[in-house]
Amino acid sequence: MTAADPASIPPMLLSLVELLGYPNLRPIYVALGYRVHTEFSARKAIAFLRKEKPAVIVADFYFQPDFRDRVSNLESLLAAAQSLKEVKVVVLYEAAHQHALDRLRQRFRIDAALTLPVKNSDIDRVLALGA
Repeated sequence: MTAADPASIPPMLLSLVELLGYPNLRPIYVALGYRVHTEFSARKAIAFLRKEKPAVIVADFYFQPDFRDRVSNLESLLAAAQSLKEVKVVVLYEAAHQHALDRLRQRFRIDAALTLPVKNSDIDRVLALGA
């Protein structure tokens, strides 16, 4: 038995789902040609990122005004991803939190931000392989 050709292995997409308030997007990611790994906490997503280098990270963003030293749930994950220039970072967010996302974007690279509820056409546009 021979090892699979690395070129034939679909790219990995790391999905961080902490809000659980929107439809399951995994079928869309798979239809676009990705292998999907899902985590439900930023801490576990960071641990995964240290072991694997996904092609894409899709993470939901939430803002809580009572965070003392952070804007959101994503600072640590985004900090870990900053040195991985080849990894596309996509954030899903509520329109009401645009101001907080703008603050986060001043400090961290975010390649695309999509407003919830996300349209399939927007996901297709942002995540199409080769795009």
